[in-house]
Parts: sequence; structure tokens; C-alpha cells
Amino acid sequence: MSSRPIVGSPDVAHSVAPKCRFCSAELRQTFVDLGMSPLCQTQIAPEKLNEMEPFFPLHVYVCTSCFLVQLEEFVKPDVIFGAEYPYFSSYSDSWVAHAKGYVDHVRQDFKVDSGSFVVEIASNDGYLLQHFVKAGVRCLGIEPANGVAEAARARGVRTITRFFGVATATDVRRSDGPAQLILGNNVLAHVPDLNDFVEGVRVLLDTDGFATFEFPHLMQLEELNQFDTIYHEHFSYFSFTTVRRVFEAHGLRLFDVKELDTHGGSIRIYACHANSNAHAERPAVKGLEEREIAKGYRKPEHYLAFAKKVEETKRRLLAFLIQAKSENKQVVGYGAPGKGNTLLNYCAIRCDFLDYTVDRNPHKQGTYTPGTRIPIHDPSRIFETKPDYVLILPWNLKKEVTQSMAGIKAWGGKFVVPIPSVQVLDG
Repeated sequence: MSSRPIVGSPDVAHSVAPKCRFCSAELRQTFVDLGMSPLCQTQIAPEKLNEMEPFFPLHVYVCTSCFLVQLEEFVKPDVIFGAEYPYFSSYSDSWVAHAKGYVDHVRQDFKVDSGSFVVEIASNDGYLLQHFVKAGVRCLGIEPANGVAEAARARGVRTITRFFGVATATDVRRSDGPAQLILGNNVLAHVPDLNDFVEGVRVLLDTDGFATFEFPHLMQLEELNQFDTIYHEHFSYFSFTTVRRVFEAHGLRLFDVKELDTHGGSIRIYACHANSNAHAERPAVKGLEEREIAKGYRKPEHYLAFAKKVEETKRRLLAFLIQAKSENKQVVGYGAPGKGNTLLNYCAIRCDFLDYTVDRNPHKQGTYTPGTRIPIHDPSRIFETKPDYVLILPWNLKKEVTQSMAGIKAWGGKFVVPIPSVQVLDG
């Protein structure tokens, strides 16, 4: 394993420097180092509480050649996204509604209809493709995790269990023909072999088809201090200027981009073949790229300030928890998301600060959070114990959580939002 540079140092020698997953340049500049952390999308079964758990460096670099922000690959994707992968998209009502809005958008604005073939990469439990199925649009989900793929099939969504890349794209094109629409929501960051993945999109995409990908925007991650969205399942963190460069290297042109409020601030990119005349470039492309350049996203020194913001957030959250516990207040969590586990492990928050957490996903209930070993219960537990504070770990779903759990105001309970800074909200 490579030796680490000093956090914030722009150029420190390594014994063996890691390589950029896009351009293969040596990675020598740290973006932020969150220490050692377990795989955040795992839960610990009660019978395994006394077993050893692996931790890996959560050390993020920025490539000073292409400016891709990234983690090293410590664990293979088939381990992370295996049969027991616990994330089911349909447990978020707001995310399902967002998916329905997307389907309506592409059907109306791009004329995706019964004559089209739609492919979703990392289609999860069918949360999105179910809307295409209901509209009579031929579609296919490609999902590597068996458990969530089975849930998709139960919804009537044809799904194959594979990782996506050139080989899968070639097989699908041979069996089903080219895709008029390829989409992927929150998958691009999960791909260790970025070049194989994007080349696969080129292979499968029809001549005048288009592809869309949604992912958290690096600019929002920095400006809103969303360090907890960094975990081992996310290999890359994209600015628009960098992702545009990645797609262009594989003969794909970005013709539009939309800024979204999902996951704390995401972007949706629209891509087509570079030689296609079916999709004219829209003003948003130039506009967002110019904004990023003005903010310094093509300068190595831009990336040096983030680590200090992260450290300050940790201190403030711990100060709040220490004060609350010194006043004999009960603090519990809501949610057991990947981002929550990064936050808990980096800040060393265990049961001495957080009595328990809850989650709507029954696959997580009755287990424990990785690393910190905090018990996960059904949300009804909050109404049984009546805590003083509920720490919202999936802060990107703050509105959904505060509405569904508004009953805590009956006993004076309050919500706490940790990102971008600690906020206490009335129940």
C-alpha cells in the first residue's frame, strides 16, 4: 500500500504513488483524509458483534492532471455489491417520486415511447424502471446485487445480474439491440474501472440515442461540506468539467446538464455520440463549466481548503453531543445510510453519544452500524423512548424525515441536522 502524503500538501513524495483511474497520472495531492473506516453499506448481525471487522483508509486524492477526485480501490465491487447489499431505493418516497418525474420528463421531452429500448445501469429494486414498464416501454435493468435485483423482478422489471462495462454492453446489444436511452442514477461514482464503464455506454448507445447520469456534484460537496458522502463504495467525485472530459475521451458529447437538489446537490448530465446531430448543445453546458473554472476547479490549490472545513464540522458536532449528554439528554439517530456511517466513524460517535438509530429498511433493523456498533431499530422505537434529540443521518432527506416523524414535538423532541453545520430544529 502506498505511503500517504501530508493532508493539504500539494506535492509530497510517495514510495509507490497510486494512479488516477481515468488518466493514470500519479496521485500526490490529498483532498481530505477521513482516517480508517469500515465498508459503510454493511450492517453487523448480532451474532457477529464479537468478530473482527476490516477497516480501510478513507483517504481522498485529487489528480492534478485531470482533477478527478477519487479514492483508491481497496475492496472489489463484487464484495461491496454482493448478494446482501442492503440499499433498496424504494424505501425513500421522495426518491421514487423523483424517478417518476424523470420518466415523465424523458417521455415528454425526448419522445421515449413504446418503440424505444431503455436500459438502466444499477437499476436497484426497480424504483425507476417500474414507471417505464407501466407506460409500455421496453426496458432492461442491469444490477449486480442479487437481493435488490430480485425485488425488481417482483415488480415486473426485467433485470440481469451483472456489472456494467464493455462486455455486458456488447452482450446486451447483441441480444436486445442498441438502446435509445441509457440511464444511471448514483452509479458513476461507484465504478472503479471508469474507462471500461463509459466505453460500455458508447458501445450500447444507439446512433442518435442519449444517456443520462445523475451523481452528487463535487461543487456542492465542497461548498456544503458534505464529507459524509465520501465512503469506499464511492470511488470518484465529479466536477462537471472533469466528467465532461471523461465522456469526451470515449467519443461521447455532453449536450446538456441540469442541477438538482437530490442528495444534497446533484447534477444530471445528458450525453450522445460525438458525431450525432440529433442533440444540440444547450446553454447550461457552457454556463456550468464557466462557473466551475471561475471557482478554480482546474487549479490544484483550489482543493486544499476542504479538509479544514471537515475538521471544524467534527469539532462542532462533538461539542453539541458532549453538551447534550452532560445535561442528561437522550440522543438517538434516524437512518443508517452510508453517509451516516462515514460521519459516525470519522467523528467516533458510538453508543456513548447515540443510544440507537432507526431505519425504515427491515433488512437493516435488528443489526448494528459498521464500526460504531450502534443498534438499528424500527422507527417506532423513537415513539417508545421519546428522546430529546433525533440526529438525522440522511440529511438529504431532511424534509421527508421531519414530516414523517413530526410527532416527536408532542414531548418536546428536536431534530439535529449535522451537515453542512450543526442545526437544531423543532420537532
